[in-house]
Amino acid sequence: MAKKESHPIDTMDKSTDNSDDKMKKSALHKFFISALQDIYYAEHALVDGLEKMQNSATTEELQDAFEDHQLQTKKHISRLEKIFGLLDEKVEKKECEAIKGLIKEADEIIKSTKEGTMTRDAALIIAAQKIEHYEIATYGGLVQLAITMEHHKVAELLEKTLIEEEETDDNLTDIAETSINFEAEEEN
Repeated sequence: MAKKESHPIDTMDKSTDNSDDKMKKSALHKFFISALQDIYYAEHALVDGLEKMQNSATTEELQDAFEDHQLQTKKHISRLEKIFGLLDEKVEKKECEAIKGLIKEADEIIKSTKEGTMTRDAALIIAAQKIEHYEIATYGGLVQLAITMEHHKVAELLEKTLIEEEETDDNLTDIAETSINFEAEEEN
């Protein structure tokens, strides 16, 4: 497996979080909380979406990957709840149109591919990776905002999730490249 790039959190000052009231009233802080609420909604939506993808996958390897990701997603939900607490903010979801669209796309893939085929698995991997890339972009941005606002404990928790999302993406790539894509190419 390729070496992971280091993230800015690895080199950041480990000082305590800044709980300045001025920061909480800033437009950036409000945006940050809104983005946390958005990804919190997304993670909840993914729990069900991943279960459907798992049940629709052909290979045991991909089914297991979706099951693992679903369990990891539940950890991400708990981690986000901890983050809301650290920020002294209400745990709240904000509807995420992006994740709704990506899950809808995965549903369309399931409807438009033949059950039990490697083509379906290849298409499900692409759908799952689109979701992963959305999460990676979101968590990467949130880490940077947390660092900027000196929410260091929050940044550390977000960084853990970011790394896990990147590992899931890499795992899906490995599954596709080692067998599924080649087997899908051989199908009629």
